[in-house]
Amino acid sequence: MNAAAQTAAPSANQGATSAAKKELVSKVLAAQQAGIESIANNLAGQTATQVMQGTAPALSRLPADKRDAAAGDIRTEVRKFYEDASAMLRKRAVELGPSTIGTQLEEKFTEDELKILLTWLESPVNRKFQQLAGEMQQGLGQKLVAETRSSIEPKLKALEQAIGKRLSAAAEPGAAAPKSSAAKASAPTKK
Repeated sequence: MNAAAQTAAPSANQGATSAAKKELVSKVLAAQQAGIESIANNLAGQTATQVMQGTAPALSRLPADKRDAAAGDIRTEVRKFYEDASAMLRKRAVELGPSTIGTQLEEKFTEDELKILLTWLESPVNRKFQQLAGEMQQGLGQKLVAETRSSIEPKLKALEQAIGKRLSAAAEPGAAAPKSSAAKASAPTKK
């Protein structure tokens, strides 16, 4: 075998391996599509939540007889925004998967590792685990809230009172915002 044939053979094998690896990555991405779409849904949900939270001060200033109707209208608009945004984000996330997640998989996993990963992702055990994951997280969350409520609620009430005092002080005409001792303590010191 001449030198040219020897150097061409490894290139052909690398190309075949690369195509096989790309196919495995594609299958892993397909198996993970629900997770990719979940990322998009979470982004849309966070944005919608921020919008709703931002409307709370304005809603509280409305007359009581108009507040409920306005809140309902806003919820309807935000829900429509969420549905539109999440659909767009899910579609784009799936399109971006190969150039982001796929690239990482190609770079960081061998072909054998991708085969093992794909076998796991497609396994009935993994499917069962994924189905139970939400229930398990919910159970942990409920127990965590129940067991820490007595410690967290007083801290939350103290925070709400401190915020209320600051807002009241800021709302008074001519009130200057006092510098907090926490802000002074967190300021960088000169050496």
